Amino acid sequence: MGIIEKMRLDGKKGFVTGGARGIGKATATAFAEAGADIAIVDIDLETAEQTAKEIAELTGRKVIAVKCDVTVESDVQAMVDTVVNELGGLDFCHANAGICINEAAETMTYEQWLRNINVNLNSVFLTDTIAGRYMLAHGGGSIINTASMSAHIVNVPQPQCAYNASKAGVIQLTKSLAVEWAKRGVRVNSISPGYIGTDLTLSSETLKPLIAQWNAMAPMGRLGTPEELQAVCVYLAGDAAGFTTGSDFIVDGAFTCF
Repeated sequence: MGIIEKMRLDGKKGFVTGGARGIGKATATAFAEAGADIAIVDIDLETAEQTAKEIAELTGRKVIAVKCDVTVESDVQAMVDTVVNELGGLDFCHANAGICINEAAETMTYEQWLRNINVNLNSVFLTDTIAGRYMLAHGGGSIINTASMSAHIVNVPQPQCAYNASKAGVIQLTKSLAVEWAKRGVRVNSISPGYIGTDLTLSSETLKPLIAQWNAMAPMGRLGTPEELQAVCVYLAGDAAGFTTGSDFIVDGAFTCF
């Protein structure tokens, strides 16, 4: 099998959490374009259904929408069961759901801290382990987690200690699971995006004033696009990445290089 064939995902089944928009929508689209059947998993079912319809019409693949609160264990278990039953299996997943609360540490409430940790880190543990149990019992698979360049640096000027800590935890969780499952056929990797120009980022009144500052600091002088994360995720999901596990792929236009 040549490298182009190995990069294809024909016959594979997967899901993307936080898949209704932004980075998740972009990677779900890429997975389907590469030949996979996909579940769009999101707490916003209406938008997830619209995204699923768009991707199905674009690619001709089977694409379903599944509502899930990724911080609730029973929800995640039910979601994985639905994906397996409706798509006919599970070969890969992208644990992508996340939030960011910009709040100074001295004024951040414990509730805000816990919300960030629950959505960004605890949900990844739930998603990875519940999907991982299925993969371990069925011959293997690939898990992709969305971390962040914020796991490697402290962003400025916005205060976001909880977000940074949660994403650093995602990387260490990724490495830990990769080592535990390395001989059992389940690969676990993460991506660490830099500043990405999603619809939500570009339309946020809070973040708009910061974009010029970020771009002034960025070696490439611009935000990335969700589409610029697609290739690495398709690679990680497929057979071409058979020896790649426990790795974190920083896609940030060299932002963390200084």
